[in-house]
Amino acid sequence: MGAEKTLAIPEQAQRDKASFEVLRVWIAEQGQHVSIRSGAWEDPFAWGIVLADLARHIALAHQLQNKDTNPEAFLNRLLEGFEAEIENPTDEPEGEVTQ
Repeated sequence: MGAEKTLAIPEQAQRDKASFEVLRVWIAEQGQHVSIRSGAWEDPFAWGIVLADLARHIALAHQLQNKDTNPEAFLNRLLEGFEAEIENPTDEPEGEVTQ
């Protein structure tokens, strides 16, 4: 991992005046910490689409860094982890709403 702690903002998001951030995830103090724009969509289905798109982006990023990666196998393994965590959470979300 490089010296940078934050990721770059995509060029498209920088150009588009209507763009907005919906999710930020940090690993800190041995746990996962998130900031979420929870009101971005009223229908939870839209969040499902975001999660599916993120899974595909993660698989692609891994493939770009590891040429022998089978993207389908990677995505299937990712989904196994997702389903395992949904079925038997290793922790419970907590937090507050801030503006």
